[in-house]
Amino acid sequence: MADTTDQELAELAAAHGVATSYEDWRHRRVEVDPDVVRTILGLLDVATGTPADVRRELARVRERDRARALPPTVVVRPGQRWALPRGANGVAYGEDDAAYDVVDGAPVTLPLGWYRLTVAGSESTLVVAPERLPAPPPAWGWMLQLYAVHSGRSWGVGDLSDLRTFTDWAADAGQADLVLLNPLHAVATVPAVQASPYSPSSRRFANPLYLAVEDTDAYRRAEPAARARVDALRPDATGQHIDYDRAWQAKRTALELLFPYAEPIADLDPGLRDFATFCALAEVHGHNWQAWPAELRRPDSPAVVAARAKAGDRVAFHAWLQRETARQLGRAQDGARAAGMRVGLIHDLAVGVDPGGADGWLLQDVLAPGVTAGAPPDGFNQQGQDWGLAAWRPDRLAETGYAAYRDMLRSVLAHAGGVRVDHVMGLWRLWWVPPGASADQGTYVSYDDEAMLAILALEAHRAGAAVVAEDLGTVEPRVTRGLREANMLGSQVLWFAREEKPDDTGVHPFQPPADWPAGAMASISTHDLPTAAGMLEGEHVRVRAELGLLGDVEAEAGRARADRRALVALLRREGLVADDPTDDELVVGMHGLLAASPCRFLLASPYDALGERRQPNLPGTVDQYPNWRIPLPVPLEAMSADPRMHRVAELLGRARPRAAG
Repeated sequence: MADTTDQELAELAAAHGVATSYEDWRHRRVEVDPDVVRTILGLLDVATGTPADVRRELARVRERDRARALPPTVVVRPGQRWALPRGANGVAYGEDDAAYDVVDGAPVTLPLGWYRLTVAGSESTLVVAPERLPAPPPAWGWMLQLYAVHSGRSWGVGDLSDLRTFTDWAADAGQADLVLLNPLHAVATVPAVQASPYSPSSRRFANPLYLAVEDTDAYRRAEPAARARVDALRPDATGQHIDYDRAWQAKRTALELLFPYAEPIADLDPGLRDFATFCALAEVHGHNWQAWPAELRRPDSPAVVAARAKAGDRVAFHAWLQRETARQLGRAQDGARAAGMRVGLIHDLAVGVDPGGADGWLLQDVLAPGVTAGAPPDGFNQQGQDWGLAAWRPDRLAETGYAAYRDMLRSVLAHAGGVRVDHVMGLWRLWWVPPGASADQGTYVSYDDEAMLAILALEAHRAGAAVVAEDLGTVEPRVTRGLREANMLGSQVLWFAREEKPDDTGVHPFQPPADWPAGAMASISTHDLPTAAGMLEGEHVRVRAELGLLGDVEAEAGRARADRRALVALLRREGLVADDPTDDELVVGMHGLLAASPCRFLLASPYDALGERRQPNLPGTVDQYPNWRIPLPVPLEAMSADPRMHRVAELLGRARPRAAG
């Protein structure tokens, strides 16, 4: 950007966190098309149509910065010294309205928490956050796709009763200390029910599909005849693929039969009331609020107030579902801790929400209109990625004191011993794709990472929870540094643990586990990667070739064979397998690599232990592959008795004994 106008546009973009260039996956500088920059600024209500517009907006920014006594949100740490504008003193009001004097230059002595800070007539949200979280105990556990669990009593999809059964077994077998779950966020419970847990309708509320019908308060109160009618609705055992619509239709009908026996909710929290209102309206108008009648597209409109009153019973029904789901989640976490788990449940926080869902409707004032989050082009996705998820507006987050972000974290952490933050780099910056654009026609928009990370640390501290960050791929050093300083764990995956320099055959050898980072959660795979058996048998090549997703099939198959040879070579060097090992022995050996690493958390997956070849999700596909619909190969009753599960549990249990730490 050479001329004065381009320089001014670049300065204006920087003031709003919009990148005019970035470093790609090959560490090359990429200039963003100025039209893309202008489009993104327009979505932030910044006019850039003419050079005069740019200069006027730039002058407004400069004047705002000169006149403002405080930024809209202030983050401080205990012990640091206040640096207040113009040397003024102030007052901080806590959540209990207690007042604290704030003196410029004095150390911060306020208790951790949230405050209203007033200085020189200016008011801001004040966050007093811990420098770092306590180090979590060295531990091991299971990563569980809950929907994939099926038992003799579940309704076509794993539920929260199945979770309690599994955690009881895991706490006993090998003394596991944690269970990492797929996101349990709410999806729109109207046909067709969303299968992906990473495209939720709301991250603040939970998916009632996971409710265990027989564990509800209403089932216990119901008359025998009503319970018999409910019992008769239970679907047959899970088939080859999970049918979410069938499972939810049966479960919803059963819950509707039980609702008259439910204990009424005396005082409906406004947030829950509004979410339940969305659910009731979605049953009538569809899951995408953007296609609703215009008068219903604002949650605070008179038409919505009238519609809520008219749909009172359905609003109450959906509020009851959330109350029961929260109760069962609480019992699951309490049960895990009572069984001896030092961490318990780790909930997965998806990176975003469906723009047409409940959060898109309720939080539209703090979300960027029409924008979807994704990723720029890289070696695997040369056209970039558009995840179809809504993105926070950084300016509106700050102006509203990060209330929506805080409330979301509190909800996820309410019944958890930890949280895994998907695509943690999104706390620093997100790739925004403008409306109607392709994924490669976007740019990065930055967030106040100090505030985002501090609020995460504060809410995790208050919940007594560990934080695990999904920091795979190309990660900026500042992200790694920030996580490490906050005592938040990163992620280490065997498939990605490679040496930078290739060997003579062009293959990047696997790193020995001793070189893996200590401040990480280690696993063999993830939901987006081949399972252990799938990798060994080349299933990830076969299925992509069958779907026409590969160009040079033989070259890809050759790489898979080379990867297997490299893995076997590492296992032999580490003394984890003998000559001519079977695939079952190789799978156990892979878990031995986890056990030999210094990583603080070690995670095993039933998919791996049980020899399932199919991976839960195949990126780059929608309907071509049964994403998020693959059940575990055996029912829960058989899984807990399977010697392969016990072999893995014993191995990792010896590596991370509960007595340590």
